[in-house]
Amino acid sequence: MSRWTTARLVSRTKESDTARTLHLDAPGWPGHLAGQHVDLRLTADDGYQAVRSYSLSAPADGDRIAVSVQPAPYGEVSPYLVEDFPEGADIEVRGPLGGWFVWRPDRTEPVLLVAGGSGVAPLVAMLRARLALPEGPAFHLVYSLRGPQERWFGDTLDSLAGRTEIAVDYAYTREAPPGSARPVGRIQQAELLVDGFTPAQAPLCFVCGPTAFVEHCANALVALGHRPDRVRTERFG
Repeated sequence: MSRWTTARLVSRTKESDTARTLHLDAPGWPGHLAGQHVDLRLTADDGYQAVRSYSLSAPADGDRIAVSVQPAPYGEVSPYLVEDFPEGADIEVRGPLGGWFVWRPDRTEPVLLVAGGSGVAPLVAMLRARLALPEGPAFHLVYSLRGPQERWFGDTLDSLAGRTEIAVDYAYTREAPPGSARPVGRIQQAELLVDGFTPAQAPLCFVCGPTAFVEHCANALVALGHRPDRVRTERFG
């Protein structure tokens, strides 16, 4: 079991109107794999403690770790982390946690990523780990989100434009940007049948997002012919 250590908030990055990425300095961090997560613990002056789990949204980088947080309505911890937790303040961290929903840089099969909303965080960590390699397998991200204003990691995703080995498709469910050819709505099974990432190519599939979204997409992938053991899921809510 990982032990609790102390990390310090160095900076924040704005991901959307509400979401932020917290960049933490965690001395002695042992490193992690893309897809893993951490527990964060806050302790009040009266001794009350609150613990929440968040995905790591960037690959290992020395003692620096990044967690991306969407404030939950009426949440106890996430709004504080996003809005009020001061830079330079300390927070307890435990991790890295999880060993199934991870991508290892020595894997060679193509990778299909399917994200719903803030579930894109650990999948972007995988994309970033792949981008750090001089060469590697093909990646394709299918990113479902309510509208363009809720897109996270814009700089990273925009940098993929024109690349052939790493691509992104967007599925807007409430509001699409001008010029979008796809009608708004939930991801359909046919949209997960991506050239180069079909069951015949035996890709490793990662699906992350709210429970209903994950179940819908994972079932669709299996219905298309992907082996269940090749479809890895992470859900929340």
